[in-house]
Amino acid sequence: MLPEIQHHFSDGLYAKETFIPKDMILKQHKHNYSHLSILAKGSVVVNKEGDLTVYRAPCCIDIEKEISHGVLALEDCVWYCIHATDETDATKVDQVLIKKEV
Repeated sequence: MLPEIQHHFSDGLYAKETFIPKDMILKQHKHNYSHLSILAKGSVVVNKEGDLTVYRAPCCIDIEKEISHGVLALEDCVWYCIHATDETDATKVDQVLIKKEV
């Protein structure tokens, strides 16, 4: 099962809205810059390089640059990642935002 994703674009901003079903894990990844994530509904465990924190909606979470992070949904959730970018093509935005591991 894949999470349901909707893309929202504005002037220089992008919000990735993800519906995460209970028990689903969003895989770990990194960014070259910090960004905000908003948990609009539900509860999650955020894994930042082994540091586990439980969050309950509504809340805003700082995701620091160069920190590998992932999410486990403890119940059905709505999660937003907010990024500063000029990319407006939904098929390319992850390629621009997610750091490539070498």
